[in-house]
Amino acid sequence: MARWKQCIYKLKNPNKYIGGNKEYIRCMSSWEIEAHTFFDTNENILAWASEPLPIPYVKPTDGQVHRYFPDYYIKYLDKYGNIIQEIVEIKPHAQTVLRENASQIERVEYSINQAKWRYAKAWCDAHEINFRVMTEINGNKTVFNQRKKIVPRRIKKRTIKAR
Repeated sequence: MARWKQCIYKLKNPNKYIGGNKEYIRCMSSWEIEAHTFFDTNENILAWASEPLPIPYVKPTDGQVHRYFPDYYIKYLDKYGNIIQEIVEIKPHAQTVLRENASQIERVEYSINQAKWRYAKAWCDAHEINFRVMTEINGNKTVFNQRKKIVPRRIKKRTIKAR
């Protein structure tokens, strides 16, 4: 069973954090820990929030409306001095593409992610905010300037029983 690095993040610049509880900011992976640190300490980040808002979407597996909480909202200065607002989702690259020989579970996860991101993009367009999915291979195989090993998702090996 895979273990994910999880923690409660302690803010260094609480004035930049515009999310809810500033005492309890959850990190669900090592990449989220890096993202929290980057957003909190980077001087170009003006404001940020973790899991900032629910975006309704229709889940393709049941046709029902569910709520999607993207990983981050960030407001920052770009290299030209423009103020940019973005909703950012952090995912392993393997969950953003559909392999030809993907399992049924991977196909379902992929279709759910695509639905979430389609609705998030539409919501962001309506509010004049950028939407971006970041992976370990965005920007020269780094996430927030930290080298990451590209590891494919685990595939269960089937065992063939001898008769």
